[in-house]
Amino acid sequence: MRTDTRNATPLLAALTLLVTLFTVLPMLVSLSAGLVNNYSQGLSSGLTTRWLIQVWQQYGGTAGHSLLLALACVIGCLLLGLPCAYALARSRSRWARLFEELLTLPVAVPGLASALALILAYGQLRGFRQSFAFVLVGHLLFTLPFMVRTVAAALSREELVALEEAARSLGASFAQRFVGVLLPAVAPSIVAGCLMVFTLSVGEFNLTWMLHTPLTRTLPVGLADSYASMRIEIGSAYTLLFFIVILPVLWGMQALAKSLEKRYG
Repeated sequence: MRTDTRNATPLLAALTLLVTLFTVLPMLVSLSAGLVNNYSQGLSSGLTTRWLIQVWQQYGGTAGHSLLLALACVIGCLLLGLPCAYALARSRSRWARLFEELLTLPVAVPGLASALALILAYGQLRGFRQSFAFVLVGHLLFTLPFMVRTVAAALSREELVALEEAARSLGASFAQRFVGVLLPAVAPSIVAGCLMVFTLSVGEFNLTWMLHTPLTRTLPVGLADSYASMRIEIGSAYTLLFFIVILPVLWGMQALAKSLEKRYG
């Protein structure tokens, strides 16, 4: 029985537009609030960039902190996650499944609980506790499962298993198979995992709020501080700053993912 989809297309388009407006419109309102002199008066109060300049002067350093922390988190997840993903994709033991479940625990429990556990375990190491490395460990615990799951699913494809076996039969070493055969084949999945890890690290608040110090604030923590100022224009200007800093990076990573997908997909 053939289904005519022509009548459903306008309905689906209208539903998509409605959902888009519902999710994007509040953000646009918030962004516009950071560009007016007085939000209660709206555009009639005039446009200004003074709130954005004030936010940059007070919290501009948190932008660099977040970007460097997210980049370090991506690198750490690559170094730790790729070997773990391969091991989980090729292992069929019960212990591997148990390890996978343990790996996802930081995602299942609240971030505040994970942060408290880290503080209780390593808080006495003062130099470590007061550095960005402490925040990075928390971000790695939270984001590593996303990298591992994404890459492991790609490595589990039957055609890749057969390709690896063919390379093994031709005398290729493990390093040659892993670096020269498997990683290029799953490059789009790796970039997708990096994009997810970067996004989660940049926007992570609960863990960072518990783990940070006054010298290790990130964008979300600074955003919470700006909201606490009780000036809605400042909070909205900080949200605008967040988008200005993060969106170009995300667009660049998405473009890289598409180019790799065309090349290797």
